[in-house]
Amino acid sequence: MKIVLASGNAGKLREFSQLFDSHFADRHITLIPQSDLGVSDADETGLSFVENAILKARHAATITGLPALADDSGLEVDALQGQPGIYSARFASMNQAGSGDHDNNHLLLQRLADVPAAQRTARFQCVLVYMRHGEDPTPQVFQGHWEGTILTSPSGSNGFGYDPLFYVAAEQCAAADLDKARKNALSHRGQAMRQLLQRWQP
Repeated sequence: MKIVLASGNAGKLREFSQLFDSHFADRHITLIPQSDLGVSDADETGLSFVENAILKARHAATITGLPALADDSGLEVDALQGQPGIYSARFASMNQAGSGDHDNNHLLLQRLADVPAAQRTARFQCVLVYMRHGEDPTPQVFQGHWEGTILTSPSGSNGFGYDPLFYVAAEQCAAADLDKARKNALSHRGQAMRQLLQRWQP
């Protein structure tokens, strides 16, 4: 069975590949990134993680004729009324010159410069959508979230995105300080993936 992964994000591709290799090794499933099949990124015009994940999965499934798995994820910061939210990946480019993880993290720190530690609560959200084909009327939706707080400076060199600023109290370190296995066990994406493992209907 072949499934197209509707993402071009290298960090997500690594995490999904690790999760699939560990959980589906005996099920003869091949996960193929959409970039290998010449699929362009879908227009993320939705106003929620669920809407954008469905748009991405439907786009990839329609073009390739394969079942598709898409994820939409991001960081919600309470002091910023849930921003950057669905715009997490392009937070900086929407507000100023520059884009990418470094610029996004820099802007987030600027926005939270005067916010005390007790009010820097945040969470990562992840929505996974599996579609059997491009016309699938009942996409399967799986969701996970990961609670934390935002640090005042980056820590760690693992992970990607906002991981260096996301402090996990139970681990007493930033998400970027965790090794890959531990992060997958705790993360929003890992939680959503475990839901998929339990409830998925190929």
